[in-house]
Amino acid sequence: MDNDILRRMMTDPLQLVSALSNDTRLRIVVLLSVAGELCVCDLATTLQLVQPRVSRQLALLREAGLVVDRRAGQWVHYRIDPDLSDWVQELLQALLRGARERQPYARDVRRLEKNGRRQGCE
Repeated sequence: MDNDILRRMMTDPLQLVSALSNDTRLRIVVLLSVAGELCVCDLATTLQLVQPRVSRQLALLREAGLVVDRRAGQWVHYRIDPDLSDWVQELLQALLRGARERQPYARDVRRLEKNGRRQGCE
């Protein structure tokens, strides 16, 4: 069995909570839950952070098994892993219900909606 699939099937609760305990990572998860899939440049613009910082946080979310990436040319797009265990999906949904209406998460969503998505990073 593929290691990524095995890792996702056996998501460690402590690793999951640790991954979500960082404000930037939680902001990214909220945005991905709203948008479905975003490029690193869209996340960096929306969060008003430099791209290397966003990329590092995305790498940690990927290592925790929460997000998957897809390459489109030179751009990398991320989304919440659709194959997460049921208990992880339930936990994320509960967390997102609580976070989406609070700051800075609601402001991030509004900024993403206002700025839209770019066709490619600059």
